[in-house]
Amino acid sequence: MTVEEHKNAPLKYEPPKVWKFDTENGGKFSKINKPTAGATHEKELPIGKHPLQLYSLGTPNGVKVTVLLEELLAKGHTGAEYNAWLVNIGDGDQFSSGFVSINPNSKIPALLDLSTPTPTRVFESGAILLYLAEKFGEFIPEDPTQRAECYSWLFWQMGSAPFLGGGFGHFYAYAPEKFEYPINRYTMEVKRQLDVLNQHLAKNEYFCGDTYTLADIAIWPWYGALVKGLLYNAGEFIEAHSYTNVIRWTDQIAEREAVKRGRRVNRAWGDPASQLPERHHASDFEIAMSDEAV
Repeated sequence: MTVEEHKNAPLKYEPPKVWKFDTENGGKFSKINKPTAGATHEKELPIGKHPLQLYSLGTPNGVKVTVLLEELLAKGHTGAEYNAWLVNIGDGDQFSSGFVSINPNSKIPALLDLSTPTPTRVFESGAILLYLAEKFGEFIPEDPTQRAECYSWLFWQMGSAPFLGGGFGHFYAYAPEKFEYPINRYTMEVKRQLDVLNQHLAKNEYFCGDTYTLADIAIWPWYGALVKGLLYNAGEFIEAHSYTNVIRWTDQIAEREAVKRGRRVNRAWGDPASQLPERHHASDFEIAMSDEAV
């Protein structure tokens, strides 16, 4: 459609003077999305025996945290032992009174640190990553310039992913109807983001030069899955194969043993061999694989 044709096309939607919530127009997530916050039902959260209690789901934001926890454990930090409890957002578990008490925004992941004098709640995946990395002194460069680079890429991810998930992913994969303008708008932005990453990784092994950091852990679950065609079934649509440097980086990180473990935690769909809905001990990974073999 040309610009002139677009100008002359009949207007399909005229916003009302006051917006009203339409429960029938929410698409795939209509049962859980609402314009208000707070708990919808009373339910306490389970508490395990480890210092850290994670309430999450194996989406990209959840995977960030479980990968970091497994990396910390691989480095010998026993204080990073954690119980990972499944929060089924499709069933509205995130609106329980217990979950809302840890995250008033009702989004996964949420973390409760029981090792502090009084329990410490942490919500927002980026905040959880920073909290854990600072607590254990890992995956943040000591050099001030490199530290700034790490933080810049971490916050790049936090600011960019909503355009990928809530923008592109929603309109391309989840919206009840397909509309050209939002799909074009967010596809353009996602491809621009991938080009940012691709150009940077052409000159760097990781996002902070040759050092694997928090920035890689944050970016990989979203953009690694995207270029491998695992996110929104959009690999062909966005020509994911063309971002060769991002693919190289993605494959390199995927070979890390801690990443292999972390990506399975709180995952309750897909290939059974990729799932570990809850994690309460390191041996859970082996038990799950043994059960699958049987």
